[in-house]
Amino acid sequence: MSKILIVEDEVSIAELEKDYLELAGFEVEIEHDGHAGLKRALEEDFDLFILDLMLPEVDGFEICKKIREIKNTPIIMISAKKDDIDKIRGLGLGADDYMTKPFSPSEMVARVKAHMSRYERLIGSGMPANDIIEIRGLKIDKTARRVYINGEEKNFTTKEFDLLTFLAQNPNHVYTKEELFSKIWDMESIGDIATVTVHIKKIREKIEMNTAKPQYIETIWGVGYRFKV
Repeated sequence: MSKILIVEDEVSIAELEKDYLELAGFEVEIEHDGHAGLKRALEEDFDLFILDLMLPEVDGFEICKKIREIKNTPIIMISAKKDDIDKIRGLGLGADDYMTKPFSPSEMVARVKAHMSRYERLIGSGMPANDIIEIRGLKIDKTARRVYINGEEKNFTTKEFDLLTFLAQNPNHVYTKEELFSKIWDMESIGDIATVTVHIKKIREKIEMNTAKPQYIETIWGVGYRFKV
């Protein structure tokens, strides 16, 4: 029997969700605060998580982020907030779905079944999941060669993608322009390392909120660049 963890501080809503899911044949556990929910999510085996956004102590965003660091288990986020920015943020952190209160319990059950089936097909098919790097809202899908920032896809050229991916895979290491040119361009181009500076500028324009104060790719003056984590 598939096991679901609900992390929801409103007791009546949590119990309603549990009732409908149990009628559908699922085993359901409930936690009402973020700390307890996060601990169980990381330490126990569940087949799907339903996370309320606004929780005491630790919110749903943080729980989602921590789960995604170690597990690919389906996550459905639930919130009373209708703001698109919260939905984008939740999906950008790795949630599989986002529902806004009030919602139909039957629709919730249908979504749970759909995500569970999709995940089981992926695992059962023997197909490896995409190789993905996720850092503070930045998602690099190496398999599909796609980049997302807070859930929004950004278009990257081949070399921009290769350069960003290389730096993200080697965080906190300072690389000179010469080293980056050698790693990414190899023997395709000769000599002009200024192309590294140009590509870094273009990447920052796509992923940084403020290019003057980058949160991802840091300039180490007189040396080169470093990807911060």
